[in-house]
Amino acid sequence: MKNCNQCGKCCIKYSNGGLIASEADIESWELFRPEIYRYVRDQKIWMDPISGEQIELCPWLEILPSDPAQTALKYGCKIYFDRPEDCRHYPSTIDEMVRDECEMLEVVDLKDHHVAQKKLDKLMIDSRPSQNH
Repeated sequence: MKNCNQCGKCCIKYSNGGLIASEADIESWELFRPEIYRYVRDQKIWMDPISGEQIELCPWLEILPSDPAQTALKYGCKIYFDRPEDCRHYPSTIDEMVRDECEMLEVVDLKDHHVAQKKLDKLMIDSRPSQNH
């Protein structure tokens, strides 16, 4: 499994109403990041602050400056450290990565999803809630 190459596929795919923020995220934004909270309506995120309509692309997604020799765009998140829970936990499964055409996957990952899932879980350990109960 490769490291994320910032292709932006996940951000683009889930921008238009495909993301959920936790109650804790929304409360934190309301208190500490009102510029983010402006885009919340009725517990839905990335809503236009003026019209109240769903925005097509996440307002925090940005195209990063790149080397002119690169053909693929790279994307970044303007609120990376305050991004919604869904973003922090993505990707969660190999099947999800396959469905989303995630560029982190390598051919070897496709041959054995079980082994690939273990690699992914190890890679994402700091981004996901503890599974200990």
